[in-house]
Amino acid sequence: MRLSFFGLGYVGTVYAIGFSSMGFKVIGYDIDRERVRLLGLGKSPFHEPYLVEALESSIRSGCLEVTSDWRRAISDSAITFITVGTPSKKDGSINLQYVVSASKAIGKALRDKPKRSHVVVVKSTVIPGTTMGIVKATLERESGLRAFDDFGLAMNPEFLKEGSALEDFRQPDRILIGANDRRTMDRLCKVYASFKSPKILTNIPAAELIKYANNAFLAMKVSYINMIANLCQKTPGVDVKAVAEAIGIDKRVGSQFLKAGAGWGGSCWPKDLAALKSYGRSLGVELPLISATMEVNISQPNKVITLVEELIGDINGKRIAILGLAFKPNTDDIREAVSIRIIQELIRKGAKLAVYDPAAMSNMKRFMGEITIDYPDSAKECLRNADCAVIVTEWEEFKKIAPEDFQQLMRNPSLVDGRRIYDPGKYESKLKFRAIGLGT
Repeated sequence: MRLSFFGLGYVGTVYAIGFSSMGFKVIGYDIDRERVRLLGLGKSPFHEPYLVEALESSIRSGCLEVTSDWRRAISDSAITFITVGTPSKKDGSINLQYVVSASKAIGKALRDKPKRSHVVVVKSTVIPGTTMGIVKATLERESGLRAFDDFGLAMNPEFLKEGSALEDFRQPDRILIGANDRRTMDRLCKVYASFKSPKILTNIPAAELIKYANNAFLAMKVSYINMIANLCQKTPGVDVKAVAEAIGIDKRVGSQFLKAGAGWGGSCWPKDLAALKSYGRSLGVELPLISATMEVNISQPNKVITLVEELIGDINGKRIAILGLAFKPNTDDIREAVSIRIIQELIRKGAKLAVYDPAAMSNMKRFMGEITIDYPDSAKECLRNADCAVIVTEWEEFKKIAPEDFQQLMRNPSLVDGRRIYDPGKYESKLKFRAIGLGT
């Protein structure tokens, strides 16, 4: 069974490499010729642990090919996964232009395929009704064929986490397959037959909604503990870490996603919650918990700024060291990263900035353009002569910075722990220290 992936962004690349590393014959297509060239040379266009090694192995084995020829991608495969981006429009609603473009190309290519032989699977995150609506209609119009009779159609959401994507691919919590006919469902079950994870089999619109509901719940859990953290900060002697640990032991709650911090970002949660809220409104259904989750997150980076001001007073003219730019560790992704909002607000207040991240420096330089920011080549150089340091991303190397390092390198040893990676007892006694969710 040969697989093809339409769109070699984060999801398409990880899945193409993942399946090819299992021995599947995979062909990946992308309109970006430079991306195709890099992947063909065994170079990943983004940072993800262990991905390059798996990519090189798949190319050497001949199991993975990449191309800019969309007709070939369809003709040389039996199942095609649509893995293009679904960004937000200005009003928060989902932008389906890339899904439509992919569907048009796939439909045109299907004209030359034997009937009943191909399955099209939407893996991109789309609102309920998209697959059975615009995707199905576009495929049928461009191909002259009928879905479920002449070709299969399904929805198969992804649940990857950046920074652990290959592990998530190989050992997913569950595999969700939405299909409206038995033949398509059976073929996808064969694709995933060797995975030991639970298989959830449902219809197409349910699979679409499950993806959104899942992401929204996780984001809501993080925003909830951040809300409690803000309460803890105003309550002397209370640490949100102790609160989170206690409620996380409750089996009905669970400990995951109860880590307070400066807020969440990334390529999925912000756009998915905005799309879910917009979808609800289109149906006349208000989603107040989704709105509150987003509002808490929007305001959370401001808590970091407040803590900086508590430590050093007026920010204007002060040198601030930002440690961490990616929205989470083990990735170079800065999409919707909290660091951007913190940096922009500090600049607005007149701060002089030095920033460092083990992986995301080049992406931040491109994003910030001509704005004057120092980009030192190490965490310790970033701290040199700073008036305050802020932990924005919880990279492992930052956890190894001792209180004495801050003392020796900084002009005014002051630290805001925006990700709760340090033991307050060890740091409060040696430098000015504040942390999200720590009452003083």
